[in-house]
Amino acid sequence: MSDVADPGSVKLSDWFQLMKPGVLSLLQVTAMCAILIHDLIQWNIADRTGFDLMDTLQTMAIVFVGGYLTAGGAHTFNNVLDRDIDPKMARTEKRAIARGAISPQAGFAWALFLSIMGTLWLIKFANEVAAFWAAFSILFYVFIYTLWLKRTSVQNIVIGGIAGATPPLVGWAAAMGDAVSISNPFDLGSALPWLMFSLIFLWTPPHFWALALYRSDQYKEAGIPMMPWVNGPHRTMIEMRVYALILIGIAAMPWLNPAEVGELRAYLYTLIVLVLGIWYNQSVISIDIHEKKDSEGRIPSAARSFYISLSYLALMFISLVSVLFSPELTILFLVLIMLKILTKTKRKSPVPSP
Repeated sequence: MSDVADPGSVKLSDWFQLMKPGVLSLLQVTAMCAILIHDLIQWNIADRTGFDLMDTLQTMAIVFVGGYLTAGGAHTFNNVLDRDIDPKMARTEKRAIARGAISPQAGFAWALFLSIMGTLWLIKFANEVAAFWAAFSILFYVFIYTLWLKRTSVQNIVIGGIAGATPPLVGWAAAMGDAVSISNPFDLGSALPWLMFSLIFLWTPPHFWALALYRSDQYKEAGIPMMPWVNGPHRTMIEMRVYALILIGIAAMPWLNPAEVGELRAYLYTLIVLVLGIWYNQSVISIDIHEKKDSEGRIPSAARSFYISLSYLALMFISLVSVLFSPELTILFLVLIMLKILTKTKRKSPVPSP
């Protein structure tokens, strides 16, 4: 396609959509939760005294802006670099650069501006370690995933998931303030942010492959070696189930130290993630690759698992915040989750619209 854009067809929303705001929203949930989790743990260690809500909200606002800019910059670079293959897939053909509304040069400049401004923002208002992990995510997503793995390896989405797993590291580092040093950005004072990182990393393959199962032909046409068409849907389902089981195991590890936050909170969270894990795992197991596709060309059970995975990841992080804040409210939260799951088993819910 031509690299010459038609300025008359450009809308303000096109520039915003280059940042992939839908993906950004979920990433920001994990970063915001990481900040709250850090501060609530410190609050519990201090016998639930001295919690500075305004300071926490300020940190969340800083990370939200910095994370939105840096992740948005990475996604915009992706739009620029994938302009030759995006027109070949129905889900990406309407992107502004793919359809010629924004030129690659303008898109590149926008991506560079977002990335630099987001990194500088985090250095100025958070700390260098938070900025380091945000910048690392940009570089990994652009050079390792987009330029290399996406077009050459069936493990593209697996290894590439590292970039999407960094928001909790950014949030946690920002919450630590001056207690973290750029001399060793891997030392975040706790294993907890790395466990959050692991959750997102392990969640990414079964989450994305559920979508790829019914868009396999599009990826094949575009020349992207996605698991379902390279190794087949049966192999994909095996690997999805393996990742989902490992994810449950990692999530159910003793994340919280009972001596710091109390036994009730520590064990309650383990129970919640087990319930959530069973719910999500059941959606993966229930995928029927031979199921008749709907009017949108989707495998209904695979689409259902894809959308459930979005709620599953958010609920794992939100429930950890809830446990640390109020075990009593969390017990009610757990009851509501179980009722929802039981209701879903009695009647098959329709596949939501994208």
